Amino acid sequence: MKIAVVGTGYVGLVTGTCFSEMGAHVTCVDVDQRKIEALNKGIIPIYEPGLETLVHKNAKKGRLRFSTRLEDVLNGVDIVFSAVGTPPDEDGSADLKYVLEVARTIGKNLNHYVVVVTKSTVPVGTARKVKEVIEDELNKRGVNIQFDVASNPEFLKEGNAVKDFMSPDRVVVGVESERARKLMARLYKPFMIVSDRLIFTDIPSAEMIKYAANSMLATRISFMNDIANLCELVGADVNMVRKGIGSDTRIGKKFLYAGCGYGGSCFPKDVKALIKTAADQGYPMRVLQAVEEVNADQKLVLYRKLVNYYGNEQSLAGKTIAMWGLAFKPETDDMREAPSLVLIDLLLKAGAQVKVYDPVAMDECRRRIGDSVAYATDTYDATSGADALMLVTEWKEFRMPNIETLKDKMKGRLVLDGRNILDGEELVMAGFEYHCIGK
Repeated sequence: MKIAVVGTGYVGLVTGTCFSEMGAHVTCVDVDQRKIEALNKGIIPIYEPGLETLVHKNAKKGRLRFSTRLEDVLNGVDIVFSAVGTPPDEDGSADLKYVLEVARTIGKNLNHYVVVVTKSTVPVGTARKVKEVIEDELNKRGVNIQFDVASNPEFLKEGNAVKDFMSPDRVVVGVESERARKLMARLYKPFMIVSDRLIFTDIPSAEMIKYAANSMLATRISFMNDIANLCELVGADVNMVRKGIGSDTRIGKKFLYAGCGYGGSCFPKDVKALIKTAADQGYPMRVLQAVEEVNADQKLVLYRKLVNYYGNEQSLAGKTIAMWGLAFKPETDDMREAPSLVLIDLLLKAGAQVKVYDPVAMDECRRRIGDSVAYATDTYDATSGADALMLVTEWKEFRMPNIETLKDKMKGRLVLDGRNILDGEELVMAGFEYHCIGK
């Protein structure tokens, strides 16, 4: 089977690479010539565990290629996946210009039946727009070429994307013809050997499923952060509350961890987009509006704890604050909507000096904010001379720090744990003041 995947970000590159691993012949397409040149040299533009090995392996075997021109690779292709970006507009809606441009290129160059699959997270109704654009271009050419559109939302977790794709807990495909259904079933059959987790729906339902899933997970996070903040006020421990409610099978244990707010490329964008989709229909998503408000406020929690410790914001001037973790979550270098960016901005505006360390996101941080912060060489270098330490991302290497080394390195004795992963009792016994979330 021959496949084209347009877009070589997290979704597109993982999708194309994993299909090639199963034996498909895949061409990944991107208009960014530098990115394609790098990929052709074996240089991977993103950090994702396991991806680089698979890219090199399948490129060497000739099953995975890279190009800047979709029109050059359409001939003979069975399926075209559109995995381009859908950044939020100012009003929160998803910007579909890249999705529709892919459709336009297909319509201008299509010469045989294909299934055009939207892999990007897009609002309900996007497949219809894609179909209209392709039909319009075919009409301009005066040709009658059959094609189908489909929706195949991704459910990949950054840092675990390859495993998620190769062993999915479900694959959702929205189709409107039996021909498209059979082709998509054939494509995903190698992933369903152990158990069939392929779910076919109508296209609008498939488009809605992704937004609903991410919004539900975001809701659980904001709910637990709200509970955590209340726990602090009434003397309860959110970790005990989490275990208590998580043992209820109707609720479950996942996504019940309190912290300093969610970020990333999906949850913030998708919550905003679903709110906007509903608003366009005259319906207010009141729960999701609250989810968004709680999350924005939660990103300020560590800063407020720091200010309370020193008495006022003015006291932060000249202080050195160490920050462990920059990415929005572990096992990725993605800093989109990361709490670290909010905290850094607040600290710098207050006149503090910030010294940061992240195992993989240092280059991404430099790209975003330049040299406004000091970049440490390792975990403990970040704490050298620090008045306080903020833990923002729950990387494994931060979980069991050497307390004596911290005491030797740090000037102050304040530790703010934004992910509740440190041993607070051990730190307190060693003379530190320890603050976490919800306790």
